[in-house]
Amino acid sequence: MGLSALLDRAASRARALIRTQEPSLLIVAAVIGSLAGVAVTVMSRLAQWLHVLLFAIQPDDFLSATATISPPWRAAATAGGGLLLGALYLLFFRRARQIVDPIEANALHGGRMSLRDSLRVAVEAIISNGSGASVGLEAGYTQVGSAMASRIGQRLHLRRTDLRTVVGCGAAGAIAAAFSAPLTGAFYGFELIIGVYTVANIAPVMTASIAGFLVAQGLGAAAYTIEVPNALTLHAADYPPYLVLGVVAGLAAIGIMRLVTLIEVAFQKSRLPRAIRPAVGGAIIGALALYSPQVLAAGHGALHLNLTEVVPVGLLLTVMVLKIAGVSISLGSGFRGGMFFASLFLGVIVGKLFAILVTWLAPSAGVDPVAAAIVGMSALGVGIVGGPLTMTFLALEATGDLAITGIVLAASILSAITVREFFGYSFSTWRLHLRGETIRSAIDVGWLRGLTVGRMMRTDVRSVLATMPVDAFRSLFPLGSTQRVVVTDTNGRYAGIILVAEIHSTPSSEDAEDATIQPFCRQPDKLLFPNMSAQTAAKVFDESESEELVVVDDASSRHVVGLLTEAHLFRRYAEELDKARRSLAGEG
Repeated sequence: MGLSALLDRAASRARALIRTQEPSLLIVAAVIGSLAGVAVTVMSRLAQWLHVLLFAIQPDDFLSATATISPPWRAAATAGGGLLLGALYLLFFRRARQIVDPIEANALHGGRMSLRDSLRVAVEAIISNGSGASVGLEAGYTQVGSAMASRIGQRLHLRRTDLRTVVGCGAAGAIAAAFSAPLTGAFYGFELIIGVYTVANIAPVMTASIAGFLVAQGLGAAAYTIEVPNALTLHAADYPPYLVLGVVAGLAAIGIMRLVTLIEVAFQKSRLPRAIRPAVGGAIIGALALYSPQVLAAGHGALHLNLTEVVPVGLLLTVMVLKIAGVSISLGSGFRGGMFFASLFLGVIVGKLFAILVTWLAPSAGVDPVAAAIVGMSALGVGIVGGPLTMTFLALEATGDLAITGIVLAASILSAITVREFFGYSFSTWRLHLRGETIRSAIDVGWLRGLTVGRMMRTDVRSVLATMPVDAFRSLFPLGSTQRVVVTDTNGRYAGIILVAEIHSTPSSEDAEDATIQPFCRQPDKLLFPNMSAQTAAKVFDESESEELVVVDDASSRHVVGLLTEAHLFRRYAEELDKARRSLAGEG
């Protein structure tokens, strides 16, 4: 037996073991988490190296914490990064296709992602963040981590439910590695990528998250730690102002997401070629950075400055406006990245401004600026990114303070409710909505789109010509032989359905010899198509009030390819719905 045959047999046994033994999936999850930790380390170091090279900062410094851009010509680096992105766009123009992100993959494609496309996203994210664009690397981290997990899962022939779980493992390992926060990474996978927390997925996702955290720590990755300057003393009576802050943060999140969309639409409607837009956006961001470097990159250094130091109100407002402008222009002009850390940075400023305002209006309220900054950070993060528990655990792992965790959770929930009530989407799902998708989370709805008429129809269709005489039809189809018969014209186009009982119950006329079955044809315009979804087909059945409809290849040729009954449609829908319910409940 050759080496290739031995490897194939070993791979086959490994696939069988992983599909049947749950502990084996934990090994796969650990490998995925480790790979995600390596990817995060490599990407973060490349971006930091670009910051050092382009902006002449110290290797251990944060770009957004720089006092000034010196000499000023270095601010042009962001425009240079935009030019490079434009060149990549031209390079991939002919092969350009919509890149599937982890949320969309799990919601619509059963966890299937392209590793090649995801590596391109990672490269573009490194260029964008490394050249100073006001975006974070988190979207690139999760894209690569999830894509590697998807590739491994597909090679192992994992079932749809398990493949969706390992995609969540990849994202969880990436976020845990980026923030040195295993619980944050795990709940990012549960809430945002898988869409549900169950007993079945807790072990692999937690395993991947811890593995990603440990590998990144072992490789010396510069994690995005959030340090609180002092211990916080909070009580139940302190809740009301912070709950109001949660609502304020939710409204601010809606405004920011709307503004990003407006800027993007403005760039699209401009006469600028798509390949030039990032360079134009980069030039604007570079000009903003000359006034305040806090606008650059994701804002890790700037977050620490504004969280730990006493900053004047005017400067806080200025930095907030500049950062919102920088994020909107970066994403709107075509830079690649996400708003995860930018939302945390903006949340800190919103929280501090809220604390200053409350202290001015009601000095006895006792709102701690640092506590308000942490609550604002989490609440605005929930409003934009989603995931109340994700942001709550981030606050817990950042502060180590259980007292503030309850307030953060309450404010985050209020922020999430506010956004869902008045907007309905997180930033990730909103951008999918702008592309024409209707998903609001990573809950698996791809099975519903896959349940098409073409998969459910019968193909053994017997048809007759509309020119057939009535007597001949009665002889060919006696009562009890069948209920309905499909009729076509002489060109093979669908002409309607005949009820056999109806044609037999009609009295014979004197000119019966010349009569054809054409007048007995029903539902000539009620058609189904193979690619039609179960939901759409159900609406057609409801409108036609028929128990059986014909499936044709397309609206122009109208060639009959199958039949579908209403009873079979709803039975198959109920079966798939029960499978989805058991998957959500972790019943396998």
